[in-house]
Amino acid sequence: MDSLKEKFEQYKHFSILSYYIVIAILYHTYEKITIPKYFMYSRLDDYIPFVKEMVIPYLFWYIYIIIALVYLGLTSKKDFYNLCAFMFIGMTICFIIYALFPNGQKLRPVIHGTDFFSRLVAYIYMVDTPTNSAPSMHTLDAIAVHVAFMKCDALKKKYGILTLSFITMVLIILSTVMLKQHSVLDLIYGVALSLVLYLIIYKFNLLDHFITERSYHKIS
Repeated sequence: MDSLKEKFEQYKHFSILSYYIVIAILYHTYEKITIPKYFMYSRLDDYIPFVKEMVIPYLFWYIYIIIALVYLGLTSKKDFYNLCAFMFIGMTICFIIYALFPNGQKLRPVIHGTDFFSRLVAYIYMVDTPTNSAPSMHTLDAIAVHVAFMKCDALKKKYGILTLSFITMVLIILSTVMLKQHSVLDLIYGVALSLVLYLIIYKFNLLDHFITERSYHKIS
């Protein structure tokens, strides 16, 4: 029992991930109630090709986040909390923006193919309506994960891992516009929001005011 209690104390910080329940509720609620008043479009969107194979990095976004949360949660509480703050604050801000400026896009092509990639894209189009697109959460969270990896002391000299993470981040961001899930504007707004959050969390050390050094010591 003592061992289980120690393990619980050691990893109880994972409980913060319960905020994903709030995110999920907000996402499904907004999917049902949002009626876009503003449609995101840039002339650059016309020059970006639709590439159905980009559905792979688009979906890998979920795995990318899980890998980061598990790894950092097991190795560094500080980096784990910073990543959670980056993503959760960022996504919450996104929902506030969606409420104040209900937006969407009209870029999606009609999917005629029946191959594996086409079916995946068609499924995404079916379950994820072209609403609440700006800022892009895919962009925001992909940047948050890569920044967290770069800031992690255990990974600072792991150039292979950091390079792979950077490539993954770029592919995920590109996938949002190459699948016509987002406009270039959504991507730009996602990057802009990420920059603000980066400055607040990593430069101004927002979390230092709420979490003691003891609470995010490196996990042994």
